[in-house]
Amino acid sequence: MPIRVEEPRPTLAAALAAAERPLVGMWVCSGSALVAEVCAGSGVDWLLIDVEHGPNTLTSTLAQLQAVAAYDVVSVVRVPWNDPVQIKQYLDAGAQNLLVPMVDTAEAAAAAVAAIRYPGSGIRGVGAALGRSSRWGRIPDYLARASGTVSLTVQIETGAAVENVEEILAVDGVDAIFIGPSDLAASLGPLGQQEHPDVLAAVEACVRAAKDAGKPVGINAFNPDRARAYAQGGVAFVSVGADVTLLARGSEGLAGVLR
Repeated sequence: MPIRVEEPRPTLAAALAAAERPLVGMWVCSGSALVAEVCAGSGVDWLLIDVEHGPNTLTSTLAQLQAVAAYDVVSVVRVPWNDPVQIKQYLDAGAQNLLVPMVDTAEAAAAAVAAIRYPGSGIRGVGAALGRSSRWGRIPDYLARASGTVSLTVQIETGAAVENVEEILAVDGVDAIFIGPSDLAASLGPLGQQEHPDVLAAVEACVRAAKDAGKPVGINAFNPDRARAYAQGGVAFVSVGADVTLLARGSEGLAGVLR
């Protein structure tokens, strides 16, 4: 029997480039592969498996990547930190699209780029033959093609990042930025107030900068009206909910049916 030749799936960067409308996504924070699969079949364009705040490990993330692979959805992994060791592990486990949190400077963005690329243009350790990323050597010429099979999005979620957003966007290898209004509000002062004028102004500044740089910008917006406003304002991809919040609000509604 001949060896099956695998091909990598399209990246988030490719999906954004081909999109004719803003892409709708959601967070998967539960750590459950079953829940991730349920969400993958919902019709959303992209799913984010959250290792920064969710109760996830490398092993549970791998199970979720495997569970959603059968669906026509782009999977993104938010790593816990801009750490090359952890980034290497999640890449080797087959994560093709990484979201790196708390990137405040161009130097930090460049470090994230280096972490996803093999030597020659980066520092990623070479263990492809042992990992799911190359399908254990079944993706032809994986080492030469690896950079094209991975996309990198960095999070803008502090006042410092907003000040440096143009320099961050200019870093070669940063495919997109993603704005985190919750941490941005905390950094600017109005903790918990994502609708505060200072937060909205910072978001608008980042969206303008991304447009000027010709790179996609995404944002977290669980309020439907705010999500629509961001989409109409030029945001290319929006996260509109999370598995755990949907379950929390839904179960609360059920509990109140007969009360």
